[in-house]
Amino acid sequence: MLRRFLLCWLAALAVLSWPVQAAAPSKIQWLPWSDAHFERAKRENKFILLDVEAVWCHWCHVMDAKTYTDPAVQKLIRERYIAVKVNSDAHPEIARRYENYGWPATVVFDATGQEIVKRRGFMPPQVLGSILEGIIKDPSPIEYLDSQPVTEFATSASLSAEVRDALQKRYVDTHDPVLGGLNQNQKYIDRDTVEYGLLRASQGDAKAGLMARQTLDGALGLIDPVWGGIYQYSTDNDWKHIHFEKIIQSQADALRLYALAWARFGEPRHKQAFEAIHRYLRTFLTSPEGAFYVSQDADLVKGQHSESYFALNDAGRRALGTPAVDKNLYARENGWVIHALATAYAATGEARYLSEAITATRWVMANRSLPGGGFRHAARDSHGPYLEDTLAMGRAMLAIYEATGDRAWLAQAQRAADFIDQRFRVPQQPGFATSPYSAKAVLKPKTVLDENIATVRFGNALARYSGNKKYQRLAEHAMPYIATAQVALLRNTDPGILQAAAELGSDPTHITVVGAKKDPAAAALFRAALAKPAVYRRIEWWDPREGAMPNPDVQYPRMDRAAAYLCTNGACSAPIFDVAELDRVAREFEKLSQR
Repeated sequence: MLRRFLLCWLAALAVLSWPVQAAAPSKIQWLPWSDAHFERAKRENKFILLDVEAVWCHWCHVMDAKTYTDPAVQKLIRERYIAVKVNSDAHPEIARRYENYGWPATVVFDATGQEIVKRRGFMPPQVLGSILEGIIKDPSPIEYLDSQPVTEFATSASLSAEVRDALQKRYVDTHDPVLGGLNQNQKYIDRDTVEYGLLRASQGDAKAGLMARQTLDGALGLIDPVWGGIYQYSTDNDWKHIHFEKIIQSQADALRLYALAWARFGEPRHKQAFEAIHRYLRTFLTSPEGAFYVSQDADLVKGQHSESYFALNDAGRRALGTPAVDKNLYARENGWVIHALATAYAATGEARYLSEAITATRWVMANRSLPGGGFRHAARDSHGPYLEDTLAMGRAMLAIYEATGDRAWLAQAQRAADFIDQRFRVPQQPGFATSPYSAKAVLKPKTVLDENIATVRFGNALARYSGNKKYQRLAEHAMPYIATAQVALLRNTDPGILQAAAELGSDPTHITVVGAKKDPAAAALFRAALAKPAVYRRIEWWDPREGAMPNPDVQYPRMDRAAAYLCTNGACSAPIFDVAELDRVAREFEKLSQR
């Protein structure tokens, strides 16, 4: 969906023929985001012009080179506007607020913080100039659908039948049955749509499985055949008109989804896809410390289309240079990649994925930790902390716990959830906000759908693993927000809501290995359990010498040798002593769950 993949938009078909040259510095005095600008705007009778960009975004570069260098635009801004520029990757609280407007996003405020105009994508100078002149003449705010406040929320931590049916219909109707992906101009992997399809496939929904495979197979066209990695998206309602930026979220989401698909379907092309993405991450987006960078630019020269460059082989590209890499190290982005690497390890058993995940996690813990279990976004946050950093790292550490059975990671995930509950819970209404509430802030913290979907899933999974009901309550505080019809049905499709509701309302596939951590037979059973293709699951390794299980909701007998137990739909298997038997029982249990 467009709000998640922060697409660098084309403003109109006419823009396609816009002459492009290297970006030139504008004469505008761009300022960083600060509430102090609103006080200045009051004193000087000015408006605030906010330009939200991404360092990897081609059309952001073009707008800098063509629009903000225009003398008439510069004069208008100098006389009546305070110009503020924000890097969307560096400011999650601003990015989440305006993500539906793509990058570049242009927002104009009055001195009170009231939004007057919000515009998506590149605007030629005459278009922006006319908007800025119009605001000076008449600063009446434009009403936008997403500006309407939510005043009545769902009263239950479950979906109403009406909302569920509408979301399910949209999930099906928005799929392109020929090419895969969403049936729209931009083609990319929508994480929630594919993951929900994989969940439904495990429940016996063949159509959902086909939809997920169509999208993943179509998106193979976005994978760079030379360097690996996945480009962000394609235009023209196909997979062939590529925009060449490679952002870390695209890499993390695709790596994890192709690994889940490999486990589910066993298609070699899916394994080759996540291996190519991993190769790119290692080559271009991994820091010397083992943490992960943010993105690689779409342009070799900012503002110039680079289609001919990316058509070259490795030697040809390197002879000309390489597009710029944003070498910031953010906790959120690292959490996304760590989660994906843990998933790849679970699917394949290849130790390099787990080793890299743990290395990056330890770096983030050493360099981005906050007291109480939370995480900063960067080395210094001007407006943080932000929910997504702690949320991404909490989910990542829980994924490492699942992959290793090491309870230290479970404890760290719990500390992250406690921090989220203490710092981001919205008082007197459901949901969690992007940043902590501040009475002094001009723009109050926003409650965002995607963050709350992830919070439901994280809190629910953590409650299943830990046995602590407070994490279930955390999930149940977020769920009524995403279940509210005004929120859930605002966008054209939101299967992530369906997935969150399905997980919160049911037990996961549950496999427990009972045996010593040093026992090769127990290790083999645990490895086989991790490889099982379940999107919603609980995989545990109980070594009785470590004391009671974190969540002792099932009482397992102690055997004289390692054993595995598979539980689902209120029933558990007899003890399983070898990998082949675990495979057979897992297949039987999945068939039973589909009836």
